[in-house]
Amino acid sequence: MTNSFEALKQNRKSNFEKLTSELNKLNSNVPQDNTNDDRFWKPDVDKAGNGYAVLRFLPAPKGEDVPFVRIWDHGFQGPGGWYIEKSLTTLNKPDPVSEMNTKLWNSGIESNKDLVRKYKRRLSYFSNILVVKDPNRPENEGKVFLFKYGKKIFDKLNEAMHPQFADEKAINPFDFWDGANFKLKIRQVEGYRNYDKSEFDSSTPIAQDDDAIENIWNKQHSLQDLVDPKHFKSYDELKMRLEKALGVAGDSAQRMPPSIDEDEAFPTPPKATPAPAIPAAKQESAPWDDDDDDLSFFKKLADS
Repeated sequence: MTNSFEALKQNRKSNFEKLTSELNKLNSNVPQDNTNDDRFWKPDVDKAGNGYAVLRFLPAPKGEDVPFVRIWDHGFQGPGGWYIEKSLTTLNKPDPVSEMNTKLWNSGIESNKDLVRKYKRRLSYFSNILVVKDPNRPENEGKVFLFKYGKKIFDKLNEAMHPQFADEKAINPFDFWDGANFKLKIRQVEGYRNYDKSEFDSSTPIAQDDDAIENIWNKQHSLQDLVDPKHFKSYDELKMRLEKALGVAGDSAQRMPPSIDEDEAFPTPPKATPAPAIPAAKQESAPWDDDDDDLSFFKKLADS
């Protein structure tokens, strides 16, 4: 772990290698509403859905090794109401929704697969950022926040570290000295937020002297706290909430979430024998995962 500022500066190369290794792990495997949490920064958009800001992604906070964490969650509406919960698969633990989705998907029945697509996981990333320019809220400029983002922005970070062309230089976008400002450009495309035009600027130090840089480092928020088990409901609590959302609570409250042969939960498919659950490691690349930005989902929830 990096516990001194001088070590952070001296170990930039090894930190870059660690980060590259971590990204490679994620690439090989093909939450939480923070509206009232003042640690978090969110971009503003105009009536047309367009927005602009300049951010600087920051390295791992003091005592931590990686400058981002991932959180999986589920958000869907069933006959008994909404299910909006963080997934225990974030902690590499069994999760009732993922187990149910495995059974449904492995049944081979298309109507079951449609249900799985409805119940799929969503992936969010969290990092510390320095807000360099915020046209709508200039009071945020120069401050450190947590930032929640989706796979599209994470891909931009990954591409900066692994450029596709020979004339492009790899950078560590999380580095204080050799990183670069990120120009966040948001457009509304076919009803969804689009980040394709977002880009990194030229590599520059985040500040002019090390004292100013260390001051930024000291203001960062813990990322590992976001994935502390204390912030996740237990398996049994999630199972009860799932059964309530699916409308099978009551007499069936002591059972697992309904499998594919329980008519009260899924009246459309015929009986079928559930296949064994796939290993947890394989679930990371399951076909029911949704890595896209989930802001559109919460907009639909607000409009319902």
